[in-house]
Amino acid sequence: MNHSLDIKDRAAGAIMGAFIGDALALGPHWYYDLDELRRDYGDWIDNYTDPKPGRYHAGLKAGQPSQAGFILKLLLRSLVEKNEYDEQDFCARMDDELFPLLDGSPVSGPGNYTSQSIRDAWRKRVQQNLPWGQTGGHADTTEAIERTLAIAVRYALQPDKLAAAISDNSVLTQIDDTVVSMTVAFGAVLAQLVQGDQLDADISTKLMALVKSGALPFHAVTNDGLQPPQKGDPDPPRAGRFASPDALISPSFMAAAAFDSEIQIQPPWKVSIVYGMPCAIYHQLPAAYYLSALFHDDFESAILNAVNGGGQNQARAILVGALTGAQVGLSAIPKRFLDGLEQADELLSLAQKLASQLENG
Repeated sequence: MNHSLDIKDRAAGAIMGAFIGDALALGPHWYYDLDELRRDYGDWIDNYTDPKPGRYHAGLKAGQPSQAGFILKLLLRSLVEKNEYDEQDFCARMDDELFPLLDGSPVSGPGNYTSQSIRDAWRKRVQQNLPWGQTGGHADTTEAIERTLAIAVRYALQPDKLAAAISDNSVLTQIDDTVVSMTVAFGAVLAQLVQGDQLDADISTKLMALVKSGALPFHAVTNDGLQPPQKGDPDPPRAGRFASPDALISPSFMAAAAFDSEIQIQPPWKVSIVYGMPCAIYHQLPAAYYLSALFHDDFESAILNAVNGGGQNQARAILVGALTGAQVGLSAIPKRFLDGLEQADELLSLAQKLASQLENG
């Protein structure tokens, strides 16, 4: 583990990294034509930019958050003020502070764009008057990760609570079991990085040890090192809701690829082409894990390669920002990214308060 950094520095780095990634991709968000992206923003985006007229988030200014950042801040405030994950409190904030700003259409609300899963929840909650818990939909995206990463930081030292809280929060908007399992797995990875581990080929071994101990609710049939079960071995107890541990195993493969000199993705932003530019979680996570392993000690390179890859670069940058921010710590995030971020002082205060709660249980 990297004990040279204080755990509070890593925790705050994860939170601020996510906010920075969200805002950096605001302008060049969702360009699937890379030639068009380069025409609008030049060969290399290296700072906050205004969205172009007629594009996603038009009317906002460089350094402002998208709706993902708005919701992350809602959950962050709830965690800080309640000193724990309080689902009733978070849902009340969604009811009172977000949903009145939406109208059910994509181009609406904070950030001037509302994602599919949030539109679905708004319709069920506001139009159909359904209770929370019956509001989840089938979006196969990373929207739950983009907010529950704050839960992962809060419970970085308590994997059982982390898994339960992330699962509970995810299904408020996304109910697909595979999406939820991948969301919990991301949180578990992030927690290891906050503790001081590096995103490398050994990360999954540490996560699987938590599965074997019952701390993470994934079912595993193989023995250590993915060795086959032997005749007479007892059937492993099912620790929880997730049938397969594969979401915990895949990060090690992406990290191994990043560290393998015979595997080259050049320039690294083209990871978006290798793993895919679309929004789905199975495109986003491999690219995020790869970039965060490749640039584990270089926040600027990690986040800018995430942004410059085009497509759903905002989700990619949020994930990379959290993973890499946790590895380098707040102290190693370039100051210009904090200086250009709207409400940076408030967000930094919240991030540091959350970080201070980690060791208090």
